[in-house]
Amino acid sequence: MVALHRPSGTNRSEAVAVAVANLLPLVGVVALGWNAAALVTLYWFELGIAALFAVVRGLFAGRPSDLDADALVFGALASKPLALSVPRTDVRIHLSSVLSLLVVAPILAATWVVLGGVVLGFVGADSLSSAALETVTIAVGVVLLSEAGTTAVDYFYRGGYREESAGTAVSGVFFRLATVLVGGIMTVTVVAEAVGVDGDATATEAADPVVFGVPVLVGAVCVKFAFDLAGLYGDRLAAIDESADGILGWSRDPPARDPIEDDLANAGSRVRPSLGGRLFGEPVSPVEHPGPWYLSVLALLVALLFSLGRAWGIVAGLVVLAVAIPPVATACDSLIRYGPVEYRVAGEGVAGGPALVGYDRVCGAALWRIEPWDEESLRIERDPLDERFDTSTVAVELRDRDLRLPRLGESDADRVLDVFDRRPERPERSDG
Repeated sequence: MVALHRPSGTNRSEAVAVAVANLLPLVGVVALGWNAAALVTLYWFELGIAALFAVVRGLFAGRPSDLDADALVFGALASKPLALSVPRTDVRIHLSSVLSLLVVAPILAATWVVLGGVVLGFVGADSLSSAALETVTIAVGVVLLSEAGTTAVDYFYRGGYREESAGTAVSGVFFRLATVLVGGIMTVTVVAEAVGVDGDATATEAADPVVFGVPVLVGAVCVKFAFDLAGLYGDRLAAIDESADGILGWSRDPPARDPIEDDLANAGSRVRPSLGGRLFGEPVSPVEHPGPWYLSVLALLVALLFSLGRAWGIVAGLVVLAVAIPPVATACDSLIRYGPVEYRVAGEGVAGGPALVGYDRVCGAALWRIEPWDEESLRIERDPLDERFDTSTVAVELRDRDLRLPRLGESDADRVLDVFDRRPERPERSDG
């Protein structure tokens, strides 16, 4: 196993990377005669490189992502403690990190492409001379090597990944996006003013450093440098924010998944949800999970549009789809969330006392552990599906979350309830 060391304080290599990324455009503007197009082109590629390595860092983040575990299907997958180990290291790829990046990475890519099309198109990327294009290409290569070195040394070798989740690893690139946006907007604004001053000037001509003005470009570089420094010392800002009760949101730490001390592998009793619980453990109600119902309404609206054109075959298909979305989404979520789970029950005679552990057989890991004194409320719930399947759902309220053990048979529910000291609240039975 390769030993990876934890970083201490602000890393020097990060400061060097920021200095290099801002020194290059300064040299380009002052010594090499870069115009606005050259400067914005470098900034655009710098943002793309930063986004690429942010996604790499997010993929190998050591902590799980803080995703909504209550969301249908997506939340069920995010709650699973699945991770793929990188051979000969203690680096792991968490399933929750992959799910988080599936959302974030396309947003970053689309933002990068749109930003490049708008800003580069305005300043006139075709105004780059061959000499400027060569120096900009070299500068992009240096930025790429600098970012790769920082990621390799600080994030992997020194163990910075251990303190990051995919969300916190990628969040920094949005700050970089703001810095590049500020620099780009400043250059574009001054180009627009230059065009307005001379009615015969084109954007490409105005982008020339002689027309544009070297001091303005240097000012844009300095403003971006100031933003980069603020991002570099974000940990200091987080410390200030934490002392102010976190009003700015900078001090929020990524979540950590604490290991379960004892998964009760030798528990004498193991309970599994009934078939109904594995298929419909989550309620289909739009109040509990409105997402699939929104999709159903959307499908019906599209069907209404096709009905105006009398495309009845498509209308029928969309109506069937609208009806099927809520139960199918709920069934998929329940199969992922409850299908591989068993509840291990330890009674009074087991070492450590009575306890209840939720164990995922596919992941090979315990999901949670409850002891009698952990619960704050205990109740039995019976919805129409429970009535139909002749089952009961055990709901346990803890200090930090609520747990549902859905669709248990009568004997299985009794074995689970025997773990706790108090008797559960039961729904009132209606007469007749």
